[in-house]
Amino acid sequence: MKMDYPEHYESDVLSFFDGRPDALALYRVLAAGLARIAPEGRVKVQKSQISFYDGGLFAMASLPKRKGDPGLVVSFGLGRRDPSPRIGAAVEPYPGRWTHHAALTREADLDGQLLGWLEEARGFCRAKGRGKA
Repeated sequence: MKMDYPEHYESDVLSFFDGRPDALALYRVLAAGLARIAPEGRVKVQKSQISFYDGGLFAMASLPKRKGDPGLVVSFGLGRRDPSPRIGAAVEPYPGRWTHHAALTREADLDGQLLGWLEEARGFCRAKGRGKA
């Protein structure tokens, strides 16, 4: 099975990253990794983020809030707070549901640790959707 992309995905992505070729290149690597993690998932390009779903929203890519900051912010939900210094911020919007935000400024940042968090986030989301978390 292949990830579900909306009809105008490519043009929407290009518009989202207009003027930010560095961030677009990082996004392409991130999106390929997420397609491997959640091959039956789907993608939605929105005004402020690109969202990845598989049983529910499990990961997001957005541009840094401060103009001029490089790269992407990758956000994902876990059932625990990860204390890694790579996490720029973590909030608990609901008891037992932690949203983590990590910077992705170079391709090497998309390593086993980040991919592991994204895979864990997918599993957590899918388990929540079945009422197991």
